[in-house]
Amino acid sequence: MIAGEFRSRRERLLEKLPGLKAETLLVSSLPNIRYLSGFTGSNALLLVAPGEATLFTDPRYTVQSKQESDCRISIVKGPVYEGASKLISRRKWRTIGVERGGITYAAYIELGKHFPINASLVPVAPVVEELRMIKSESELRLIRRSVMTNSTAYEKVVARLKSNSTENDVAAELEYQMRRLGAEKAAFETIVASGARSALPHAQPTSERINRNRLLLVDMGAVQAGYCSDMTRMLHLGKPGTNARKLHKAVLEAQLAAIDAVRENITASAVDRAARQVLKKHGMDKLFVHSTGHGLGLEIHEPPRIGKRDKTRLKAGMVVTIEPGAYMEGFGGVRIEDTVVVTRTGCEILTPTRKELLVV
Repeated sequence: MIAGEFRSRRERLLEKLPGLKAETLLVSSLPNIRYLSGFTGSNALLLVAPGEATLFTDPRYTVQSKQESDCRISIVKGPVYEGASKLISRRKWRTIGVERGGITYAAYIELGKHFPINASLVPVAPVVEELRMIKSESELRLIRRSVMTNSTAYEKVVARLKSNSTENDVAAELEYQMRRLGAEKAAFETIVASGARSALPHAQPTSERINRNRLLLVDMGAVQAGYCSDMTRMLHLGKPGTNARKLHKAVLEAQLAAIDAVRENITASAVDRAARQVLKKHGMDKLFVHSTGHGLGLEIHEPPRIGKRDKTRLKAGMVVTIEPGAYMEGFGGVRIEDTVVVTRTGCEILTPTRKELLVV
């Protein structure tokens, strides 16, 4: 990450504090902590206030926190909430913003126990997530790298795909190749679904063997340097029949229409509608049972949601997936997914892998 970028992010966050009616913000979501401080550990709180930012973590991360973060580091031997409460008491802050979606109710109650009696917790909207929607140039470079790792892993596995392999075999090999190419892990549990199981949008791989004359859906993503990628491609073992070709043709047309709709200032719902209109023309709109896409970055699912009711206006620098699908129970399903970055005049497709129905 470019030097000074974490500080710049915190400064943009501080600009929002007056509107939140809080003197300081206690960040508990680990992806948000990473975004604002660089710290990648599993136990932390970040207190952001005008003129200072303090990262609280435990002794396991004494060395790591100093290596990763440009914030003041406070190593707490007890619960990190106690360390944060002590600093709040010393600073005599009275209104402390807490992330409404980043803290459990139990943690919220526990936090309140350690606070000064005249201090109050203020649940705030997802302001850090709003900042994260627009990716910087350094973030875009990391996402591009993750996308390339993901696609390269896919190409390596598909080139050696065998019809007697199980779904589990293929999923394991995809994740193994990601790791060999530099990924830290898969961004989510890799989906490999054959035949009628491809009609399950979130199918889990099984010991079922990949047989001839069936659709094969592969949905995979990598995490590299903390940033996610996501892609879905369709294969067919042996010559595809009429139903498979029609299903793939309709979904591909819908996906291309949605990509063509992406541009700055269009609403997320309008992009979703572009895909649904195409599938309706093919009589397949009822077979499309999820949203058209989602944002991604430090998390595999981030705002905005490219769905029917999301009125978020897309902005240049947002990274989203475009992934319409159609699922026929008892036969199979097709989903085609790319990762794209919104530009001022349209979008750039980051995923390099070809989208035709690959016959193997």
